[in-house]
Amino acid sequence: MSPGAALERKLTNVACHQLTPMVGDLEGNLTLIGEAVAEACSDGTDVLVLPELSTSGYVFRSRAEARSVAMTTDHPFFAETSAALGGTSLVVVVGFCEDGGEVLYNSAALIDADGVSAVYRKTHLWDRETQVFEPGNDLPPVVDTVHGRIGLLICYDMEFPEMPRLLALAGADLIAVPTNWPSGEHPVAERAAEVIAAQAAARTNGVFIACCDRAGIERGQSWNEATVIVSQYGWVVADVPDASGARPVARASLSLHLAEDKSISPHNGLLADRRPDLYRKGTLTA
Repeated sequence: MSPGAALERKLTNVACHQLTPMVGDLEGNLTLIGEAVAEACSDGTDVLVLPELSTSGYVFRSRAEARSVAMTTDHPFFAETSAALGGTSLVVVVGFCEDGGEVLYNSAALIDADGVSAVYRKTHLWDRETQVFEPGNDLPPVVDTVHGRIGLLICYDMEFPEMPRLLALAGADLIAVPTNWPSGEHPVAERAAEVIAAQAAARTNGVFIACCDRAGIERGQSWNEATVIVSQYGWVVADVPDASGARPVARASLSLHLAEDKSISPHNGLLADRRPDLYRKGTLTA
């Protein structure tokens, strides 16, 4: 095997830090994020995924409150985070409340040592988010990184199968998903429905998926705290251990190059077997 091939097949260490941001506390949240980034820089993490709206918290009382903690990518936080990555190959995906001028966006940024490589604006808004944010109108990005091709989605986007499929068709190896999954009832023996959706998306598209949920109770709202990393076969390979007092982190070492192989039998491929010509005909009605 050539040196290049060996590099291509190296394990990628992915970590999801299930933080507890506080609504409206921009400086406190940026400090929390900085601590997670510093830890990732020192422990060999290659890709760090943080929760949705990590910088701002989630349960806003009004759009004005959200605007008070909104940021553009010109905010010093982004340059300082990129500078902190200098000398490492760490890639950070973080959710933030984006100041879009007249409107606000629920966004995620991919940051490396060279700066902000991509920003994605959530296209499917959940419940009261529609009263605060404007939905994004651009397709989710796939970013070439030293660790592989990383696609971005946010939380409720994962409920729409077209979204991870778009990223798979664009060549994503890993889909990074900052989330704030509100707690909901589910059978004791089952995982949260949002996790099941992530497993299904990974399996049907042959991609790795890292979903970083949040923790804590914010204005009476609790969360699933169901952070997971899912293999390209759809199996949960890491979640957050139940360890009181420890920072809740899911970690997995992944062979991301395996997502390039979409074959599932000698005669079948997850993407090659698609029938878009048929799908465009619509649905028959009785």
